[in-house]
Amino acid sequence: MSAIEITLLVFVLSCALATALLRDVLGSIIAFSAYSLGIAIVWVFLRAPDVGLTEAAVGAGVMTVLFLLTIAKTVRPTDNQTLENIDFRALGVAVALVAVLSTTLFALPPVGAHDSAVATDNVTDYYLEESYKETEVKNAVTAVLAAYRGFDTLGEAVVVYSAGVGLLLVLHKEAFE
Repeated sequence: MSAIEITLLVFVLSCALATALLRDVLGSIIAFSAYSLGIAIVWVFLRAPDVGLTEAAVGAGVMTVLFLLTIAKTVRPTDNQTLENIDFRALGVAVALVAVLSTTLFALPPVGAHDSAVATDNVTDYYLEESYKETEVKNAVTAVLAAYRGFDTLGEAVVVYSAGVGLLLVLHKEAFE
């Protein structure tokens, strides 16, 4: 793992922890937005830029605006306590769950490994050999996203479009109240 990957991991974990522990809702929303941007970058590092773009648009963009609109309609706490009180039983359960789920990380091949299941799978070979002829597209990734996984890509586009329309509806309603 490179230094930038470790820094990104620490950043994402710090933002997640700040989101959970901050008592101030505005601060928590900002930390969550930073977390979403960090996760979007993680998806780019994992060579899934379409998922990263969706995370950045929906998680960091649309959700942040919706949260900010929500906070504008709520009342801030009057006390000066910055962090929430920690429920150590819940924290223990969360840490145990993360530890169990993290054991799967050791089973994953390194990113870009030539002997990974994706690289040695027959489907990958098929896409690389046949996508140019079948789709007449010059880029294999575009051929897979637009032709072979067209419905999946359409579904992702519908999610992003729906989130944008929902946000515009909320903003339009907020502007006239």
